[in-house]
Amino acid sequence: MTRVSNLFAPSAAAAAVLAATLFTSTAQAAEFRVESVRFTSGGQTLKGHLYIPAGVDRKRPGNAAVVTGAWMTVKEQMPARYAQELAQRGIVALAFDFRGWGESAGQPRAMEDPKTKTEDIRAAVAFLATRSEVNAQAISGLGLCASAAYMAQAATTTPALRSVALVAPWLHDRAIVNAVYGGEAAVQNLINTGRSAAATYASTGKATLVPAASTTDKRAVMFNVPYYTEAHRGLIPLWDNQFNVASWEGWLTLDAMPTAPKLKAPLLMVHSEAAAIPQGARQFYAAVTAPKQQLWLNNVSQFDFYDQASAVTRAADAVAQHFRTGAPGAQSSALSPVTPTAGASVPTSTVSPAVNLTAIAAR
Repeated sequence: MTRVSNLFAPSAAAAAVLAATLFTSTAQAAEFRVESVRFTSGGQTLKGHLYIPAGVDRKRPGNAAVVTGAWMTVKEQMPARYAQELAQRGIVALAFDFRGWGESAGQPRAMEDPKTKTEDIRAAVAFLATRSEVNAQAISGLGLCASAAYMAQAATTTPALRSVALVAPWLHDRAIVNAVYGGEAAVQNLINTGRSAAATYASTGKATLVPAASTTDKRAVMFNVPYYTEAHRGLIPLWDNQFNVASWEGWLTLDAMPTAPKLKAPLLMVHSEAAAIPQGARQFYAAVTAPKQQLWLNNVSQFDFYDQASAVTRAADAVAQHFRTGAPGAQSSALSPVTPTAGASVPTSTVSPAVNLTAIAAR
């Protein structure tokens, strides 16, 4: 089994626990409540948590965002962290489990399927538009890591998704896949392994599962990878920590690059040269013709973007401001602008700097 250890330089009760906790941001301290919700995608019931800022209700609907995380993850991992951060900044945020993951229904389980995950994002956007607390003209999407490709693809076919932010995006094409996974022959071997697992499931109903992450089991797709193997970070009880081997073909044949020129929604990209495949992010960004801005942070690893306060706060500040200014119909919030720091480099932009990226980057 090819591993990716070298790739990177709840339930209602769980929702109640989250809702009872107040989180503090350097940008803005605010209360929010968390509601367990459900909606349908592909005939399956998906479950999520809706983070609703204080002061937002049917009489005062707010800007909103769908938040999705890295591959093989559930809503209580990095999606929850960013949903909390957005709610602190006055944005209604939905984190949910994709089909076959976490609390959501769907078979087979633990499938990293770009097609169905993109469909689920579209369904999540449609669900948000039905909520009375949400300004349906100001719904945005935040995709982290692998789901950045799914979020971007969803935006090309979902007019209600009015702006997009990609944080630590994993955006690959076949050349990057070959470089990451050991070459053309190794990639084809994984694809063949995935096809065999899919055939076994089709004939027997039995999924071929391996650990997603481990420090001891070398079958794991992410062997000795941080965050996912640390109990105080991503290795949480609500995560099944499984990977369906039948996922390989869909994942490895995904090409994010053709999506870039099709994207019409304003884009914010937040990344770091120290994080995963920055060359893919640069290639994708260069091909985007929609209004766009990028923020590159120094010495931030892929996993820092998931849960480390400095990286998360800076990313969330930029994302929240982008969602307020990049989505037609969006409402400004009370977040104060940040004074630019003298000497800070200005991140590349093809629109006027409504998002104060210079000050954020300089922190």
